[in-house]
This record gives sequence, C-alpha cells and structure tokens, in this order.
Amino acid sequence: MAHGAEGTGEAVSAVKTDHFVSFDGMRLAVHRVGSGRPLVLLHGLFSSAEMNWIKWGHADRLAAAGYDVIMLDFRVHGESESPDDPEKYPKNVLVRDVAALIEHLGLENYVLGGFSLGARTSLHAVGNGVLAPQRLIIGGMGVAGVADWNRRSAFFKRVIDEFDDIKPGDPAYYSKQFLKSQGVNRTAARLLLDTMTDLEKEKLANITMPTLVVCGDEDTDNGNAEELAALLPNATYVETPGAHLVSATKPEMGEAMVNWLKDTE
Repeated sequence: MAHGAEGTGEAVSAVKTDHFVSFDGMRLAVHRVGSGRPLVLLHGLFSSAEMNWIKWGHADRLAAAGYDVIMLDFRVHGESESPDDPEKYPKNVLVRDVAALIEHLGLENYVLGGFSLGARTSLHAVGNGVLAPQRLIIGGMGVAGVADWNRRSAFFKRVIDEFDDIKPGDPAYYSKQFLKSQGVNRTAARLLLDTMTDLEKEKLANITMPTLVVCGDEDTDNGNAEELAALLPNATYVETPGAHLVSATKPEMGEAMVNWLKDTE
C-alpha cells in the first residue's frame, strides 16, 4: 500500500505496508520506508502511523537521513486488528506488541521513538528492561504522562464513555472529534486504556542511552517534558512549535529528530 506526505516540500516516498502476528495472534500493521539503520516509531493514542509519521512528512525526512523507518500501528489503531474481546488486552499489552515486533524483525541495533502514547510505551519498555535500543526519542511526553496515568486515562475514558454528550466548548471536544475522525473502535479503545499502568519515577534512571525529549512549546497535555528530560540520565531537550496534537503536524518535530540523530551518530 502506498502512502504519501502532505506539504513537506520533499519528494514523496513509497511506504510499504505489511502485517505481522504478535505474541497472542493479533495481526498488526507495520509500515516501512527508506533503508539503512532501523528506526522504530510508535504513534499516539487514537492516531496511527499514517497520521503521526507519514502524513506530515516526518517518515520521509528520517528516510532521507539514512534510516529504515519502521512504523507500527498499535492494536485498535490504523490498519491493525481491533477486537472487542477483553482477553486481547492484558496489562502492558502495547509493550509486549512492540517487543514482539522487534523480535519478529530480528532487530538488535536500532533506534526507538514514540509520540505521546508511543513515547509512554517506549519509556515503559526501556525503563522495565524489556527493550534496549541504542538511542531513544520521546515526543510529546512529560512526567505526569507516565507516572500519573490514572488522571490522564480518566480524561480519555470520559471521551469514550460520554462521547455523544460532549459538545463544542467542552475541554474534551477536540479529542472527541479526533477520535471520531480516525474511526477508532471505542469499545476496544476503552479496553486498551485499562491495560496501561504507571511507571515508577525511579525506573527512569534505567534509561541510560542517549535520549531526545522533543515537545511542543504549548504542549502540557502529558505534564512537563523538560522535567522528564532532567530525570533521564542522558537526555537532550528540544522545544518545537505548537500544542500537543498540532506539534506532531509541524515540520520542526521531524527536523529536530533528524538533527539530533545526526549529532549522536
């Protein structure tokens, strides 16, 4: 399947989409572009690889910088399966899916990156010793997004539970509209939210590889990103324009990733 970037001013690369079978038999979509060093990217909640990485040109920029850009659609998102069966949603299932992808592809020396939920999943995977990428990219994430998940989760559960009653002017209206535009299965998304747990702040000390923390200058959705960078042993903090969802559409986010990767080679 071919995808393209919008408004990047760069040549559009063909993205190849395939599926793999995760640890519990779920078929998950994987999108790839470029060649070179493997870079695994994870998208945000209610989003997809297409929406976070492909549409706005970030994948093209990273591919042009010499990376094999590997983008997973989480279960319940994008072109991956979205079952209503509660048994398909064990604790920390997204970490297990990413680990299954890394094993399936036989990756050893790779970069791992994520935005929002993808960043949260990456921090959990590395902080708990499940994955050990050479370098790590964390986008749109602060301390509260990993250490105070119950509060953040309650916001998204309300978006799902009160979906039909959320009107313009409500703080949750934008998230409702985004969820609707992406065609996410709300029953499955509700089950997925219950799989996520807090990450103890002490485990951030386990994340010792070079790490980029990149966040929009108006983005406080997941807490303070600069504070998160300060708690990581080997992190660089870069600020880019925009609030949470808007920052992911700006070229500066992808450019910050490319520049940091070049600086840390």
